[in-house]
Amino acid sequence: MTDDPKTIAFVVYPGLTPLDLVGPLQVLSALAQLDPRFRTVVVGATKDTVGTDTPLRIAPSHTFDEVPSPFAVLVPGGGAPTLRAMADDRLLAWLRTAAGRAELVTSVCTGSLVLGAAGLLDGKQATTHWMFRDLLPAVGATPVARRWVEDGEVITAAGVSAGIDLALHLAERLAGRQVAVSIQFAVEYDPEPPQGALDRANQPDEALKPMREHILRDGLAENPALLAKLLAHA
Repeated sequence: MTDDPKTIAFVVYPGLTPLDLVGPLQVLSALAQLDPRFRTVVVGATKDTVGTDTPLRIAPSHTFDEVPSPFAVLVPGGGAPTLRAMADDRLLAWLRTAAGRAELVTSVCTGSLVLGAAGLLDGKQATTHWMFRDLLPAVGATPVARRWVEDGEVITAAGVSAGIDLALHLAERLAGRQVAVSIQFAVEYDPEPPQGALDRANQPDEALKPMREHILRDGLAENPALLAKLLAHA
């Protein structure tokens, strides 16, 4: 038995989408403040700052080697850099080792494709950003169109802002509804977008198709075999 806090590790790699990481990190850092059984860390190959898909740069608090056995893992997503991360041997090796010991393996947005590349979605239901959900079978998963999808120890969230929903779900699962509600109030998460709720029946598939094509081909330009594998499911 140990009284050490359970570590929730947020993964950093070059080019990720900051909100995928920072949204759930804010929520679960609040959990750690309210419940000393948990702590949050940000892990990367090194502690050097890395770029994101915005002008913001992020520095991990720990290296992969320093956090070999986290209680939970969260992998953020992004565009072309996330696809490149699907072939990052060091990242994938750490994920496989960490996931073998973790009680929860989670992702936001296209971070699920990285989990899949590590072999962690085989036979699992999962979700990701709607633009890339049809690619999930290429990495062993059954795609599901929900805000987040829980299948055993694996929980995946849809695109970007869905990571906040995932984190609040985790807070409730780990510490109870009242704690999760308190955190929701603390971060004042009560979205009322000016454009209203998304109309899923009218997704701009054709308008964004060139963007998706560019992301896939740019991200996997040096990995044609993986590109062909994903496009075979597109």
